[in-house]
Amino acid sequence: MVMLKPEKGRLLIAEPSILNDDSFKRSIILITDHSENSSVGFILNRPMDYAINDLVPELDCNFTVYQGGPVEQDNLYFIHQIPHLLNDSIEVAKGIYWGGNFNQLRELINKGKIKNTDIRFFLGYSGWGAFQLEDELNAHTWFITENEYDNIFSIDEETFWKNKLLQRGGKYRIWANAPADIKMN
Repeated sequence: MVMLKPEKGRLLIAEPSILNDDSFKRSIILITDHSENSSVGFILNRPMDYAINDLVPELDCNFTVYQGGPVEQDNLYFIHQIPHLLNDSIEVAKGIYWGGNFNQLRELINKGKIKNTDIRFFLGYSGWGAFQLEDELNAHTWFITENEYDNIFSIDEETFWKNKLLQRGGKYRIWANAPADIKMN
């Protein structure tokens, strides 16, 4: 099996072996930046009990907010597929952008011009220092896949991790059907 390297736009999949890590168990992270000095990403399948208007009342919508990771959980981040509407967006991968002009975003949301399948909001992010992610990959904490989704914003977060394990095959097929709380097995 070919081992992919960390790269912007790829998906970082939590190995079943980290079931005791509450921050990352069963998580799938979109890598939004990777260099020899650091890596940054957002957990795609960890919805929170907040809507964006709970956190930013001037936004007239109730899009779900996701836990992006354990770093800077008091900061709001977003990824989207509407760079033509938001200045200062940073391309992460084909069709996926990070950040942009928040004043434009507020105006577009309040005018109903952005759908929840165009954008995803996160509290916090997942981050690694120099060589930290590579060390975790070598320790088999994660595996990496290409992002083959046309719209990553409309994935079913309940089955996302399970489906990635089934797609990987082999021993992962057994873990894909294990209960979230392994004591319930």
